[in-house]
Amino acid sequence: MRLRMPAPAAALALAAVLATAPACDNPSAPRGAPAPTPTATSPVPATGSYAGPVDVGGGRTLFLRCAGSGSPTVILESGLHDSSDTWTFTDTRPPVPKSPAVLPGVAAFTRVCTYDRPGTVRYAEPLALTTRSTPVKGTRSLSAMVADLDKLLTAARLPGPYLLVGHSVGGMITRLYAQQHPGKTAGLVFVDSFGTDLRPLFGTEWPAYVHLLNHPGTPFDARPEFEVLDIDGAIDAVDDAQPLPVVPMAVLSKTEPFGAPPGAPKALLGTLERAWPTVQRTLVGLGSQTPQYLATGSDHYVQVHDPDLTISAIRLVVGRMPRPGTPPGQGPGQGPGQGPGQGPGQGPGQGPGSR
Repeated sequence: MRLRMPAPAAALALAAVLATAPACDNPSAPRGAPAPTPTATSPVPATGSYAGPVDVGGGRTLFLRCAGSGSPTVILESGLHDSSDTWTFTDTRPPVPKSPAVLPGVAAFTRVCTYDRPGTVRYAEPLALTTRSTPVKGTRSLSAMVADLDKLLTAARLPGPYLLVGHSVGGMITRLYAQQHPGKTAGLVFVDSFGTDLRPLFGTEWPAYVHLLNHPGTPFDARPEFEVLDIDGAIDAVDDAQPLPVVPMAVLSKTEPFGAPPGAPKALLGTLERAWPTVQRTLVGLGSQTPQYLATGSDHYVQVHDPDLTISAIRLVVGRMPRPGTPPGQGPGQGPGQGPGQGPGQGPGQGPGSR
């Protein structure tokens, strides 16, 4: 299923060429572009709205957008080639409500932030590469992207631990961040995310798929600052890192095919569609009692087509996070040796005097 919102022909054309693969399946431009980029660095407030650059060192800044208040801080990580815009608009049909989008929806109950990685696409009119974050040329490693995220969170003084929400290849970034910084990770939500087991499922077609991910045929492909990722190195980095911390998780998965432009290699797309459910089941198996939400009627952009479902999954993981001071292995609202809803000495489903 393709995105349903009206958009200029140029936006639709770009969406078509990017829609071939999950890491770069991009929605068309929303009506009403985001506000112009602020030109001066300013402190990030502890609560309320912020949209501006944050100095991450080395002469570089990253554009950060935050809203809401409370804890935990939720970090929204976009897919390959996508700027932070995809968390700020919707493309829905009844009964899914048009608003709120994910970022303002999460801001209604906790602090939430998102940011532009260098070389990613802005969904303004006309479409363009972001200029809100300092450009970086050449192929990037997943470790470098994770390092950028950690520098940003530190420089912005955003309090952790964080609930990390990753869409598509953004799920690889949040996954490696959690592996490298377990003490800073409170929960994970994978939004139709890319998985390390996709490589063996493609077999001999894998090199062609990797090329398609990084060179999807956009007007920006030849730009030296266009985001390009070492996909094989990214998979190796996740596979070689320490296990994920024991934190609550959730997985959201599409049910409709990836969008495909005319001329896309059908055999490659067929392999992708057959492999994707396996990848999603593997993500579910990364944690204990991890729920999987099937976004019925949605393609790869679950956060755009089903923002309310995405917000609900984030809220569920927030609710499953231990409260501050809770001993390890003890769930929210539990005392020592108690299960959820149990009093001292009670088993599941027992109240005082129950047998």
